[in-house]
Amino acid sequence: MAVKDFMTRKVVYISPDTTVSHAADLMREQGLHRLPVIENDQLVGLVTEGTIAQASPSKATSLSIYEMNYLLNKTKVKDVMIRDVVTVSGYASLEDATYLMLKNKIGILPVVDNHQVYGVITDRDVFQAFLEIAGYGEEGIRVRFVTEDEVGVLGKIISLIVEENLNISHTVNIPRKDGKVIIEVQIDGSIDLPALKEKFEANGIQVEEIARTSAKVL
Repeated sequence: MAVKDFMTRKVVYISPDTTVSHAADLMREQGLHRLPVIENDQLVGLVTEGTIAQASPSKATSLSIYEMNYLLNKTKVKDVMIRDVVTVSGYASLEDATYLMLKNKIGILPVVDNHQVYGVITDRDVFQAFLEIAGYGEEGIRVRFVTEDEVGVLGKIISLIVEENLNISHTVNIPRKDGKVIIEVQIDGSIDLPALKEKFEANGIQVEEIARTSAKVL
């Protein structure tokens, strides 16, 4: 799972000479919390709601509203932007990008290769990727198994599903602290659910949940 497969390619950005006031207006209009700062096709910084708030006069200021607007219209993004920006390659794994965001407590990573910005990966992109990988929003059948952490269990589950002429579209394995493993399988097609559950359990595989799923637009 590479970053380039899940990143947002259409990037809204600003230049270092953009005023703080215009940057704030752009974020508000586009529903964004952060904007990359690009100059000569290269990333030079990042401006966020936080950096703009720090650059704005305090509510306790004695400045008039006209003086505050004048100040914000004179202050340039290059004066308040974050210069040491954490980036990620488009060929990095999605897991690496997620780790960088968690480690640095940030919600966006510009995707940079050969000094060029090709997109951004955000926490929302990661959420979307998780749903797609898990098969959420697809019509079919979702089965959750609780199994021992043993070689061959997943192969046995797959064989039983194939015997019913059904296709597996997604599989997620989740190790538990008690040593057992949760295996979630999204299946294409339709079949009698009680009969399918009975077949698994007759072969020694515990079914924690089995349900039909409906299509959803992500």
